[in-house]
Amino acid sequence: MRLLILCILLVTTASIGTTVAPAGVLPKNSAEQFELAFWNSIKDSKQASDYEAYLQAYPKGRFAGLARVRLQQLKAAPPQAQAPAPPAEGKPAGTQEQARATPKPRPDKAPAKPPDKTRAPPAATPVPGPAGSVATMKDCDACPVMVALSPRPFTMGSNNSDPSERPAHKVALHAPFAIGKYEVTVGQWRQCVKGSVCPAMPSLGNVPDNVPMRDVSWDEAQLYLKWLSTVSGKPYRLPTEAEWEYAARGGTATRYWWGNEMKGGNSSCDGCGDPWNAERPPPAGSFAANPFGLNDMNGSVWEWVQDCWHSTYKGAPEDGSAWVGGVCQARVIRGGSWRENGSYMLSTTRFKYDASVRQSQNGFRVARSLD
Repeated sequence: MRLLILCILLVTTASIGTTVAPAGVLPKNSAEQFELAFWNSIKDSKQASDYEAYLQAYPKGRFAGLARVRLQQLKAAPPQAQAPAPPAEGKPAGTQEQARATPKPRPDKAPAKPPDKTRAPPAATPVPGPAGSVATMKDCDACPVMVALSPRPFTMGSNNSDPSERPAHKVALHAPFAIGKYEVTVGQWRQCVKGSVCPAMPSLGNVPDNVPMRDVSWDEAQLYLKWLSTVSGKPYRLPTEAEWEYAARGGTATRYWWGNEMKGGNSSCDGCGDPWNAERPPPAGSFAANPFGLNDMNGSVWEWVQDCWHSTYKGAPEDGSAWVGGVCQARVIRGGSWRENGSYMLSTTRFKYDASVRQSQNGFRVARSLD
């Protein structure tokens, strides 16, 4: 059995007598806080795997009894009726509010405008223009739509939030790169499963193809990248942490890409506006793209990046390359998820997770170098 060694989030815990965490502040590096943060991230879950993961990590934990009760209840519950197939033209299955929301993209095509830029791959990989400019690309029929970015120096991190985001420091990315316009979707993962490379996930069930893939470990994400590199002939990888933050900021220097204040309707998170469903994130592209044309960088699912975990940025590479020294069993995740509130949507929010462990809020998007 794989052992979960790290948890993700610290959220409101008023029900047990603690106070609300300040915006952007994540749990301190203590065993008690890690356990509390992990429990708070799953306590309302309806997935048995979340409680199993908690009990693997904390068999004698303070919430172990409750976790076992909920696990038994979930396993004893009658199987749910099969969900209907997604409606035609990619319209979301679910609540009426979701159905009235912005139409979902088809999993293998981007809904960006104009359509002719995203519905078919260009004849050749576009070369990014001046620093900060973008170009859309698609390497193969099975490949995710990507945005090619020409880098420019930017300030990474923050001196006004969690200690792990300090010190704020200048990074000069050394080469152009491309990053997924959306997170990898369930439909794209299923193509890898059909290729006998990626594992089939029982938790997917009848989840629509255009919902972000989640409940996948860092190690399993590497399998998808290996498969995608084989079918496309291109060297796919996870983005480095610096590339991820550069892309998430979209050329801005504010706390969120849309400004310094949290505003609903810009990201998929608890309390951030429709479409929202407690059980899973909305379809890819349900919210507006950032200035670089990238969707769902904030919220939706936590995203794996290439870097090993370091508790601060002291000594981090200045060229934006992956920081692979240190505690490499723990890898960095970025961006928050749909289960958290707006305080986790900051462009600087970062945390860690064991590379071999699945968690129902963790997903990823792809990247590759263009030089």
